[in-house]
Amino acid sequence: MSLTFDQNAYRNLLAEVAPKVIETEEEYERTLAIVERLTFSKNRTPEEAVLHKLLVQIIEVYEEENYPLNPSTPHQILQHIMEYSGTRQADLVGVIGSSGVVSEVVNGKRSISKAQAKALGKYFKVSPSLFI
Repeated sequence: MSLTFDQNAYRNLLAEVAPKVIETEEEYERTLAIVERLTFSKNRTPEEAVLHKLLVQIIEVYEEENYPLNPSTPHQILQHIMEYSGTRQADLVGVIGSSGVVSEVVNGKRSISKAQAKALGKYFKVSPSLFI
């Protein structure tokens, strides 16, 4: 069974929500609440799905402008994954090198080589590109 897109229902949703570019924190919070409601809706209609996608894009633009993320370095990503997974430096000895090499890599004193990135990706079951 294929559901059809109802233009009138969508117009009614647009009138109710009145989506627009987010300019204030209050507008941001309001839009987040609507997206959260739509995200967890059990029987989201095609019109609600389209509205959801639109609002998510509006939120992403606001967040990129107001909450920019600083890119993480490969060793910061490694530290985070190690902390999250409960991995110790000693666990990586033999995976990417000696204990001295592991210490230097984890602490950012030595760059992660492509071979080490590949080994770390395999070890943590993530893309090696995270470490390059």
